[in-house]
This record gives sequence, C-alpha cells and structure tokens, in this order.
Amino acid sequence: MTHLDHSTLKACIDACTQCHNVCQETIRHCLLQGEKHVAPEHIGLLIACSEICQTSANTMLLGVHEHRHTCRACAEICESCSHSCSALAGSDDAMKACADICERCAESCRRMAA
Repeated sequence: MTHLDHSTLKACIDACTQCHNVCQETIRHCLLQGEKHVAPEHIGLLIACSEICQTSANTMLLGVHEHRHTCRACAEICESCSHSCSALAGSDDAMKACADICERCAESCRRMAA
C-alpha cells in the first residue's frame, strides 16, 4: 500500500467514525424534536447510516480487501441520509451538521469503493 493509499484509507476511516458518531447524536436530537424528525424513514436512515459507517470503518481497520463493498454501500446510505437530514435542516444546526458529515463520508467512501 502506498503512502497516498494509506492516507486515503485513514481519511475514510476517520470520516466513517465521525459520521457514525454524528448520526448517533442526531438520533437523540431527532427524538427530542419530535414531529417530522421522528418519521420512521428518517430515523431508520440515521440508524442504517450509523451502522454501515461503523461496519465500513471496522472492515478497513481489519485490512479486509472487501472493504470496497461496504464502502460502496456506505456511500449510498450516507447520501440518502444526507438528503433526509437536509430536508429537515431549516434553521436546525444539528441537522445541517449531520447532512454535511454524511455527504463528506459518502464522498470518501466512493473514493475507497472505486
């Protein structure tokens, strides 16, 4: 693995870990907000995003070559979660932050899946 590959891998692990954490925090935020924030589709995406991010980070940390598969799935789910959070953002900084980290994670995972 070249230095560039290692730094790209580390950046993706970091993005996945951050996204996992932010999605967990956002679930709690949404439960406290109620209304549209607790729609089953939205909460389900936050949970799925958090879980696939953790799985992708773990797969990369273990050095499993098949991380490309989890990263591909992670990119797709993060993208969907970003859109869902953006739709609820308005003036809600927590939702904006979640949408942003999900988008960054999706971009990083797309690079790893290529």
